[in-house]
Amino acid sequence: MKNKKILLLVILVLAVFLGVSSTYSLRENEYGIRLQFNKIVAIDESAGLYFKIPFIQNVRKVPKSIQLYDIRPSDVMTSDKKSMIADMYILWRVVNPTVYYQTLNANVNNAKDRTGITVYNSVKSVISSMTQDEIIEARGEKLTQTITSDANPDIQKYGIEIVQAQLKSLDLPDDNKQAVYERMISERNNIAASYTAEGESKAKKIQNETDKQVAILKAQAEKNSAKLKAEGEAKYMETLQQAYNDKDKAEFYNYIRSLDALKVSLSGTGEKKLMLGKDSELAKILYGKIE
Repeated sequence: MKNKKILLLVILVLAVFLGVSSTYSLRENEYGIRLQFNKIVAIDESAGLYFKIPFIQNVRKVPKSIQLYDIRPSDVMTSDKKSMIADMYILWRVVNPTVYYQTLNANVNNAKDRTGITVYNSVKSVISSMTQDEIIEARGEKLTQTITSDANPDIQKYGIEIVQAQLKSLDLPDDNKQAVYERMISERNNIAASYTAEGESKAKKIQNETDKQVAILKAQAEKNSAKLKAEGEAKYMETLQQAYNDKDKAEFYNYIRSLDALKVSLSGTGEKKLMLGKDSELAKILYGKIE
């Protein structure tokens, strides 16, 4: 009886062990690579419970989720032979678990090494095709997209996709920074001076145009003034002519002009003497001999 109980216990333990050994579960973010003598017999891609042959088959679980790999900063050379330091990280994921197992043995460390080498080669290729100034202008999303697109064709043969090869920084070596910054400041100053000169040129042009318009208006005003003066003198002469054609008016005007002349002669300080002919109209007036 006792032996029977022991046998039942052993059978129960074996049944539990076989049950556990013949099943496995997957989560949403996992692939299951079912192997038999190190050869793939099935790829399970959905979450759930799966069966395998105990002791003959085993399962290699592979992450579906995006993985992060922070690679070490490295030196790269621009097309104009300037050295720069690239510091970046890689976001990658497995898209073909069969190829991933066949090429990298489904090993995450192997995958990191391979993606790191591939991205570094792409960074060198992209940076070496651009000048330092072009890189400084383009760094950011544009440069990241270029490097990612360049790296993906090479890494896909390992069943991997690079989601993003992101530059954290693309900096100058310490011994080059000051010279580059000074050159950039000089270029910005030259641009500012160019804008200033252009502004001064436009201002001068506007001033010249304004002076021209003022000169035109002044000349027109002087012309109009001269015309009005000439018209006034002509009217004055016409009035005098009409006056002298009339005997009565002529005597009156002579009288007025004589008074004006007398006024001018006697103006000022000091003793004044006035010499008049006996037949002068003014003498007649002064002596009361006007007829």
